[in-house]
Amino acid sequence: MPELNYIRVEREGDLAIITVDRQDKLNALNAEVVRELGVAFGSVRDDGEVRGVILTGAGEKAFVAGADIGELATMDSLSGVEVSRAGQEVFLAIERFPKPVLAAVGGYALGGGCELALACHMRIASENARFGLPEVGLGIIPGYGGTIRLARLIGLGRAIEITLTGDMVDAGRAEALGMVTAVVPRDELSDKARALMAKVTKNGPVAMRLALESMYRAVDTSMADALDYESNLFGLLASTADMKEGMTAFLEKRKADFHGR
Repeated sequence: MPELNYIRVEREGDLAIITVDRQDKLNALNAEVVRELGVAFGSVRDDGEVRGVILTGAGEKAFVAGADIGELATMDSLSGVEVSRAGQEVFLAIERFPKPVLAAVGGYALGGGCELALACHMRIASENARFGLPEVGLGIIPGYGGTIRLARLIGLGRAIEITLTGDMVDAGRAEALGMVTAVVPRDELSDKARALMAKVTKNGPVAMRLALESMYRAVDTSMADALDYESNLFGLLASTADMKEGMTAFLEKRKADFHGR
């Protein structure tokens, strides 16, 4: 993997920890940070030793505080489309990542940072976390998928309110809305994220990948097509060594030893 300036990738057992580290700018996204995020996720995508990813931000104040406004202020119509599509491409790759991705949100997750968290499969937050899409106050809209993913996650009415007011949502309300699944003390965020992922990565890697594929496919298709697709994936899993191991382990009352095959 090439050297990265703003993203750190670390390995802990079967986890990859990807950290946005641009603390002097509260981890704000610019074009280079977005590009490096794509490189970082690409580097662990096909690593057979990695079964899950935790995405977080460096420092105590922010997950990702937003986009780099100085950079955005120079946009014209053409470059604006290019900026949006570059971010959408990376964020879609995270959403469609074949291994579970958990956002550990400590502090501000605003604008592009909120959109980045929404692109992850799961989210937990520290008590000081703040979410929001303040773009309309700058005369723009969320451009990395936020207008779509937030509505799908919490419902259209609440998403409209949050997007059109630009108000920040504290961690407690974010949990009540379903934006995050848990809120923990700031000094426990890292440990709680690892504990949650330990519950996830012990399961069959192929089954998890196809479960994610089935759920995201269902978002974009009809119920009938989604059910057909689910059945096909269910049948495909019946031919895997992981399925045989999982069911044998259950019958033998022991822990399964999955190998992703």
